[in-house]
Amino acid sequence: MLKRIAIVLALFAAAVGLAGCDDAKVASQNLSRAADNFEINRRIVFYNGITGEYLLTIEGLCSQEPHDKRLAVICKTGHSEYKKHWLGLSDNVTYFSEQMEPAKASVYHYRVTFKPSVIIPSIDIR
Repeated sequence: MLKRIAIVLALFAAAVGLAGCDDAKVASQNLSRAADNFEINRRIVFYNGITGEYLLTIEGLCSQEPHDKRLAVICKTGHSEYKKHWLGLSDNVTYFSEQMEPAKASVYHYRVTFKPSVIIPSIDIR
């Protein structure tokens, strides 16, 4: 009996948790996850709103992390090679990120990525 009640409560909790999810939000989260795993080509452009000039353009398999008035852009440049750029934002400098080509994203399934190397890290001995 307790087992049946637990199953019903778990199903109810899952239904309530998924009730507010729409297709666009699920697809957006899956695309963001793919970009954070360096699977999507992006173009990130920094733009001066006063002069109308582009300050910097970064293209490639890049992930972005906003921090207050800065933006960290991490790009994969080789098999195990990455570059990280910190860019300051101000009242007149902003950026936009463009996905270069379409990518498949399921609207029916959330994407979860497990990386064993993160769960069990390698230890460097000096």
